[in-house]
This record gives sequence, structure tokens and C-alpha cells, in this order.
Amino acid sequence: MIAILDYGSGNLRSAQRACEETGQQVIVTSDYEIALRADGLVVPGVGAFGACMAGLREVKGDALIHQRIKEKKKVLGICVGMQILFQSSAEAFSGNEPLGIGVFPGRVTKLSAPITPQIGWNTVSAPADSTLFKGIDKERFYFVHSYAATEKVPNALNAEAEYGSRFLAAVESETVTAVQFHPEKSGRAGLQLIRNWSEAL
Repeated sequence: MIAILDYGSGNLRSAQRACEETGQQVIVTSDYEIALRADGLVVPGVGAFGACMAGLREVKGDALIHQRIKEKKKVLGICVGMQILFQSSAEAFSGNEPLGIGVFPGRVTKLSAPITPQIGWNTVSAPADSTLFKGIDKERFYFVHSYAATEKVPNALNAEAEYGSRFLAAVESETVTAVQFHPEKSGRAGLQLIRNWSEAL
């Protein structure tokens, strides 16, 4: 079963429909125990980093993610759901720099580009041994963001994209996988990526 975490942020129904294409049972929930027991947890995210973190904490999503990592249960973060896995963000919230969950080291910063946000399709350079991007070559994915992590995560596979400068488009570790783009809005390539992730559950 795949649980999509409902914490007041994210394209929940789009993510649900995309995950259902894998053939897995899919549930949208904010219940800690249900989300903990699920084979895979999807953490979507749309909007400001700080607001997403506030909503996440309200449903104990930060503790949930850490507990799933401890139990070696798969997590997939999408868009801001990727960003909140890092230690902090330069996107000020209530006058302060918001803290993330800290699963990955490093800080999320504003894209170094003439125009932000990046809205639209972009290619991703993934490692040859990536499981997440298996069978997906020279495809484009749909991005909507003004901030991103730029420093590679150690002991993980890092995929990059370029918009003004290089940034992390995806991180793939044994337990936690995260993508800056929206696979649920990326057509066939996005569905294949979600399918690749689900096959490892």
C-alpha cells in the first residue's frame, strides 16, 4: 500500500491518480499510524517551505518520516516535499529562515536564474545506475519552483537539472527518494518514475 500524506499541501489527487497507475492500493491520509504502516509514503508539497513545515508538524509528519527511515520504509518527497528533507531553506517564513527535517544535509536556496519561478519542462541528468530513472532516457519533467538544493547529498545518487545554474533534481538513497519536479504532472516519464519507485517497495 502507498500512503500519500495529507498535511494541507500538495497535489493530493494528482499524486493519488499517478500512484494508482502502479497497481498498488493508494490511500490519502493524515493518520500517523496508517502512514507509518504503509509500504511506501509519498510526501507532496506545494507553496512556501515554512508553511509546508508548519503543516507537516501539525500531523507529526516530521516524526513520521524519521520513524519510517529508522524502520527502513520507503519515502518519496515531491517538489517542496523534497526541499523539507534538507536542513533549512533561504525562503524566509515569518521573518526567520525555516528549518527542515534534516534527513539530508544542506540548505535550499533561491534559483540563480534571471526569471523565477521555473515553470515548465526540463531535462534531468541522472546517474547511469539509477533505479528511479531506469528506462527513462532523454525525457523531460515538469518543474514549478523558485528554490532548490544545490549541494550533492553524500551516500546517495544525485540527479541534476539546469535553470540558470545547476541544482538537484532528484536524490535517491536506500530509503528516502526525492524529486524537485512533479512526476504526477510529467506524463509517461513521470508515471514510469513512480512505477520504478513503487517496484522497490
